[in-house]
Amino acid sequence: MEILFSIDEIQEVAQKIIAENPNKVILFHGPMGVGKTTLIKALCKELGVQDATSSPTFSLVNEYETNQHQYVYHFDVYRIKSEAEALDMGIDEYLYSGNWCFIEWAEKIPNLIPEQHSVVQLTQTVEGKRRLTIT
Repeated sequence: MEILFSIDEIQEVAQKIIAENPNKVILFHGPMGVGKTTLIKALCKELGVQDATSSPTFSLVNEYETNQHQYVYHFDVYRIKSEAEALDMGIDEYLYSGNWCFIEWAEKIPNLIPEQHSVVQLTQTVEGKRRLTIT
């Protein structure tokens, strides 16, 4: 699926992504500032998270509970120096929990990603819109 959108349409994009029934582990690729965290916030809202969401840049993972008592884990592994460091923080337990796991900068931990996952690629167009592909 490919979607061209503006940031003010991000909630509708989140609805479309969830409607595609992706794998629960989703990797988010794109340059810094393209809107990965903003999209993840919209996905959390779409899944029923009512708490405030934020980037886990310093905590590495933020945990949210939906109104259906499901868990959503948002990872930002940009600061991870090695896969061993990710394992030390217990990332494998999160990734194989059966809960939603949204991972920014997953290219830092390629050998830890479950075989069953989806990928969201975000780029910015010259017109200031975003192009999203999900596989």
